[in-house]
Amino acid sequence: MMTGQTSTQKHPNYTLHLLDAFEWAKSRSANSVHAIVTDPPYGLKEYSEVEKEKLRRGRGGVWRIPPSFDGCKRSPLPRFTVLDEADRNALREFFARFAAMALRVLVPGGHIFIATNPLLSHLVYVSLMDAGFEKRGEIIRLVQTLRGGDRPKNAHEEFSGVTVMPRSQWEPWGLFRKPCDGRVQDNLRKWKTGGLRRVSDTEPFADVIRSSPTRKDERAIAPHPSLKPQSFMRQIVRAALPLGVGTVLDPFMGGGSTVAAAMAVGYDSIGVEHDPVYFRIAEKAVPTLARMDVESAFSRRGISRVGSGPTEGLAARSH
Repeated sequence: MMTGQTSTQKHPNYTLHLLDAFEWAKSRSANSVHAIVTDPPYGLKEYSEVEKEKLRRGRGGVWRIPPSFDGCKRSPLPRFTVLDEADRNALREFFARFAAMALRVLVPGGHIFIATNPLLSHLVYVSLMDAGFEKRGEIIRLVQTLRGGDRPKNAHEEFSGVTVMPRSQWEPWGLFRKPCDGRVQDNLRKWKTGGLRRVSDTEPFADVIRSSPTRKDERAIAPHPSLKPQSFMRQIVRAALPLGVGTVLDPFMGGGSTVAAAMAVGYDSIGVEHDPVYFRIAEKAVPTLARMDVESAFSRRGISRVGSGPTEGLAARSH
């Protein structure tokens, strides 16, 4: 979907494009991106112009606008259970296009970290595997959300002991790799990709990451409904480039959390966003988010400096 507007903002370590991701990819050279880390519009319907307008007015639609609890206003959540078969078919087609695009722009051995949810992940994963990507597992973000746990609608008293769905306490991130050019060691030498960056010499990157919901101060900087926390994003973005070399792409940039995380760990990155409102949010938010001092698995281990060594971790780089 095109907005009729285009813009490119270049900065020392990142470039932002106001453009449809598929249009952007047409002018991008093959084998030119080393990793993709993205939280796409995996319900599609919730990010249609009609539904975004309802969200911005604060009047539901596919978006669930939670009530306030204990004086705390919760963030909106998309209701994926309302998707019908036509919506699911559109999602399959969308991710088939995404997979073909990603396979072309990624270098051999490049990884995709892609956020999804337990209801729709199979549709996303099958599209990527059908395109030729290797499934390398899932990153489990352990996070408590408001989704699920409700009693039957309009019958909550009659069936007070029933939960329609389990309350979600995790978020899956699919992990996929473009096939390597020869052995992993050969690919690492030629393309600088093929594996994941270790946390330290003694600790590999792991597939379960404990995560709090996105902090209020981060949402104030980048008020996007699907903004992911820097404490989580910096860990997966850092892992995406095994030698700390290359470019990270987020083709569905939203509020800019991937680009900010890349900036914080010292990586080059590209963000693409077709919605002008979200693009302007990201444009302002990225440097501020990148400079934030956030607690993470790295900071708890005393790793605080960005650099090229295998044991060096997280902090915003000064420019």
